[in-house]
Amino acid sequence: MDKKIILASASPRRKDLLKTVGLKFDVIPSEIEEDIENQPFSNDLIEELALEKVLDVSNKVDCPAIIIGSDTVVVVDDKILGKPKDNDDAFNMLKLLSGRSHRVISAIAVYDTETQKVVRDSVTSEVLFREISEDEIQSYINSGEPADKAGAYAIQGKAALFVKSINGCYSNIVGISVYKVYEILKEFGVKLL
Repeated sequence: MDKKIILASASPRRKDLLKTVGLKFDVIPSEIEEDIENQPFSNDLIEELALEKVLDVSNKVDCPAIIIGSDTVVVVDDKILGKPKDNDDAFNMLKLLSGRSHRVISAIAVYDTETQKVVRDSVTSEVLFREISEDEIQSYINSGEPADKAGAYAIQGKAALFVKSINGCYSNIVGISVYKVYEILKEFGVKLL
């Protein structure tokens, strides 16, 4: 395959996950704003956002390319928790998640600039947090880890201390479902194995 593969995301977690499975790609972050908090959740909403990201990046590319876009949200009580705006927002999110189950949904959109083929899908994982004290929440916020993370936590970091169980795809919770990306890329003729 001589098409360039591009990840339309600045997320170091997505980049690391995709590199781990041997995908070779360039990174061109999308400039689309991810302002979907307080909207009623639907898979279509975040899949459309992932698609907007790939189409935004497609305008910056002048060679045949396959562009991968993604968006991850945390959903509790059908309320979308995006990235915290500040430490108070992070505190409120983590307090809401304490002792409860929530869903982590990652949408993935893949676009071929040459054929204009689009495939989009989403993956849902469920995470159960133990009860977290306010002191633990504050200490976690002070670590700086919640910034720029959907739901104000990183399961692959110190927040692993809060997780009682997960049901579903682990890499999806980290930032992108590796198995789903692989399934979609096969539809575009990209082979990783």
